[in-house]
Amino acid sequence: MSEIVARPHGGQLDTEIRSAVDDWPEEAVDFANDLAAHYPPGDPLPALAGAWIARQKTKNTRSTYVRQFRVWDQYARSRGTHPLDANFPLAEAFSRHLETAPTMKSVKGGKRGEKAPVGPPRSDSARANLLSACSSFHAYAVRARREGSDPFELVSRPDLEQADSTTRGSTEDESALLLTAARADSPRAYALLLAMYSMALRLDSALSARVEDLGYDQGHRTLNVRLKGGRRKRKAVPPATGHALDLHLDGRTEGPLFQTSTGRPLDPKYVWTLVRRLAATAGIANAATFHPHVLKHDAVTHALAAPGAKLHDVQDFADHKDPRTTRLYDQKKGRLDSSPGYGIAARLAERLAEHDDDARERD
Repeated sequence: MSEIVARPHGGQLDTEIRSAVDDWPEEAVDFANDLAAHYPPGDPLPALAGAWIARQKTKNTRSTYVRQFRVWDQYARSRGTHPLDANFPLAEAFSRHLETAPTMKSVKGGKRGEKAPVGPPRSDSARANLLSACSSFHAYAVRARREGSDPFELVSRPDLEQADSTTRGSTEDESALLLTAARADSPRAYALLLAMYSMALRLDSALSARVEDLGYDQGHRTLNVRLKGGRRKRKAVPPATGHALDLHLDGRTEGPLFQTSTGRPLDPKYVWTLVRRLAATAGIANAATFHPHVLKHDAVTHALAAPGAKLHDVQDFADHKDPRTTRLYDQKKGRLDSSPGYGIAARLAERLAEHDDDARERD
């Protein structure tokens, strides 16, 4: 196995020569080393893929891109093609392949971590994300090598603009039951789930937050969170959430906001297990498929359903760049009784009646 690691060099330098790889996050180094086992020494792909992963801004994005690129890499090699030599027809064939290819699922009763391709095909959004990741890598490779082209540039992706959110949400009563179960479980569980729900936080944003990110702004308690893509934003911490955080922290003033007994950030897999267990305890109907993002999904859905809710306020609360993304959560969308056509027709009828009255008076 050819490893992508920095090695010391001989010579007369007093300082150790460092490699750019020394500054890569561990996800990038591990991925490059793994790829190197499948390609001959000197092949550019492992280093390119590692550098591409290293430039992603968050650990969650890096881990996701690693999983997604593995699917494309394995497909290309199974067709006897080096990924860097792939052309548009192969990329398009890969897109069609994803429409029916089964996903990996844990083997019931199998060894720890054992998985098999027995799951349902990827959803439209999952396929769109995977194809986007492949295009991101190839666009990066083109710039880095100053040659070639992105085979995914013209590949059609699923149209998601008019689709509804595929996440199965909960009612406000179910959310209250879930948070009641979390409060009975532990101060940490309650503070984590309440923060994710009341502040519309993604799991990676919650787990990357630090105690030092808490603060105040114009009388509001705030949390400076890292959003998707790496950008930062101060979000309001509701009083009940702030109280739950204070009970959870118990005077602690530094370190991860949600951490283990050894001071490390909570593992996402642990949180997945936690919320599913608490959903079952709360008796939520979709407990078997409940996952952390449901908390943010429900927060946005419930905010939109509130009387007098304004789309731009909820969009900002949800950290969505595009209002169309927020609209995917709108349960009122498409309801016949809320059609603006009723109001238009009623106002038109009033005007027509006024015109008829004027005409009769003239006669």
